[in-house]
Amino acid sequence: MYSKEESQKLKREFWVSFAEKYPRKWVLYDTKIKDFSFKFYVDNKKAQVLIDIEHRSDEKRNAYYEKLEALKNILEEEFIKDLIFEKEYTLESGKTISRIWVEKLGVGFSNRNYWDEIFDFYFEKMNALEMFYLEYDEFIKNIE
Repeated sequence: MYSKEESQKLKREFWVSFAEKYPRKWVLYDTKIKDFSFKFYVDNKKAQVLIDIEHRSDEKRNAYYEKLEALKNILEEEFIKDLIFEKEYTLESGKTISRIWVEKLGVGFSNRNYWDEIFDFYFEKMNALEMFYLEYDEFIKNIE
């Protein structure tokens, strides 16, 4: 078991190693849509690539989510399979967001033997989500 400090240090090493293996700029928060972002997540049980829609206005959050849901077949057939769509996802903080994600179970950042597997998963899945987004961003952005 790691102390909090050791765990934080290991997590920093994990992200630095990822950046060294795949040195590129990811879209992440630079979607040009307020509170619409791509994220990487890892703990000691799983790795995830996520789209989080965190708009304060439920109406706008739902509109963006419904745009992505309308593209679900294209997204899954042409870009990335096994996505989980959740219109009402509750964060630990109690905040409700919309979330779409793909995950790899049975891996964790504290075991360096999984790092390459996680990095490859991140690259493959995030790259596919970004390619999808770059192709359909105008449609997604247009909720008015």
